[in-house]
Amino acid sequence: MVEVFKTNVNSPEHAHMLLDHIHNTYVDYSANFDLEDCDRILRVKSNEGPVQPFHLINLLSRFGFNSEVLPD
Repeated sequence: MVEVFKTNVNSPEHAHMLLDHIHNTYVDYSANFDLEDCDRILRVKSNEGPVQPFHLINLLSRFGFNSEVLPD
């Protein structure tokens, strides 16, 4: 299962910090950012079931970033 999020993350340093938190919090998730995309995409894949968008949106929000699920 893969979820794609639009974010306002704009620096590689912030992206790396957030990825560390995502991978440490959700060990079955594999995540990456595409900061070159106009939507500054965050892609998250779960190896053990569905991705929980609400939890990821909250995690980014705790660090001051906005995110929303992009429709298919």
